Amino acid sequence: MAMSRAAAATGAVTRRRLGATAARSMASWFGHVEPAAKDPILGVTEAFLADPSPDKVNVGVGAYRDDNGKPVVLDCVREAERRITGNMNMEYLPMGGSIKMIEESLKLAYGEDSQFIKDKRIAAVQALSGTGACRLFADFQKRFLPDSHIYIPTPTWANHHNIWRDAQVPQRTFTYYHPESRGLDFSGLMDDIKNAPDGSFFLLHACAHNPTGVDPSEEQWREISHQFKVKNHFPFFDMAYQGFASGDPERDAKAIRIFLEDGHQIGCAQSYAKNMGLYGQRAGCLSILCDDEMQAVAVKSQLQQIARPMYSNPPVHGALIVSTILGDPELKTLWLKEVKGMADRIIGMRKALKQNLEKLGSPMSWEHITNQIGMFCYSGMTPEQVDRLTNEFHIYMTRNGRISMAGVTTGNVAYLANAIHECHAVII
Repeated sequence: MAMSRAAAATGAVTRRRLGATAARSMASWFGHVEPAAKDPILGVTEAFLADPSPDKVNVGVGAYRDDNGKPVVLDCVREAERRITGNMNMEYLPMGGSIKMIEESLKLAYGEDSQFIKDKRIAAVQALSGTGACRLFADFQKRFLPDSHIYIPTPTWANHHNIWRDAQVPQRTFTYYHPESRGLDFSGLMDDIKNAPDGSFFLLHACAHNPTGVDPSEEQWREISHQFKVKNHFPFFDMAYQGFASGDPERDAKAIRIFLEDGHQIGCAQSYAKNMGLYGQRAGCLSILCDDEMQAVAVKSQLQQIARPMYSNPPVHGALIVSTILGDPELKTLWLKEVKGMADRIIGMRKALKQNLEKLGSPMSWEHITNQIGMFCYSGMTPEQVDRLTNEFHIYMTRNGRISMAGVTTGNVAYLANAIHECHAVII
């Protein structure tokens, strides 16, 4: 009996020790994890929301706003949702996504009567907006061309670096922006294309370059395409703003069409966040032009295999909205009208900001505001000047001086211009 009590006591002590050891072990599993750095774009919104000033202005985040600074749901989207509600099931989509959405997306990017579509040479899958499309392609690149690099423009959307980094694709950069002119460094860009090893992968912004708003002209795109042909480079287009840049989806796809005319195989990431306002629906498409139908079938099957352990299959609601709008002539016409209205408002705000700065007697040229296109204006302000805008005028933007023109309204454009003028914005 004594031995039994002693054994029980020993067992209890052992269990307590094991429990304490397990608790310490569990506590230490994640004890080394440090907080991640704040996203430079999303952090701007957090700071803006925390500011109690009634004069605060947010020109940091790339989401469209109306002239009252309010989020917008397009009428074509409302009507598409009305038609969908109660009439569609919510079953899983195939791994590759909605066939109807993909068909409509390809016509938008490659052309309504594209021979490549008719010949079934395009491997395409629905993706989680443009970000997901880029990530799928980056993983595909790593899996099937493991020794390749990706050339990314300087500067670019910050998440491009994250995407190819996490896909473990080595990155190199190529010249794009010219700070002194606030325009395109075309000679530097062409030199980097020529000097890159033959058969390199390049990430290109199809239109409305983010963050600069600087696009090559049609003639410059033709020269770029020619040099890509000479060097046998592969162009991967990120097309996040088709229709939203100029108001004309055909015009905004011109760079892609030039490369197709010149006989390139291309990759393309499409997003419906900006041009349909489907930010939270994560609706997009990834397409790769292949040699023939057999190759396209193989490539699509591999893209689906990459998607399977990531998210299994894409969401259905955004795909239904996109396919309903683009597949109905009446709704598509309404969408074309509305996307042009958004683009025109952005273009109008560019003109108004430039005019207000000039009226204040600024000695500097602000031509770049209206020369650039799309959601963003690369103002040329330094990080220190941006900090002063925030601290003194409660104006929020990323520290690289990128202004989201969607946040500029007739009600705040004069205030914004005055603040920029007061900060004596020195162009870098």
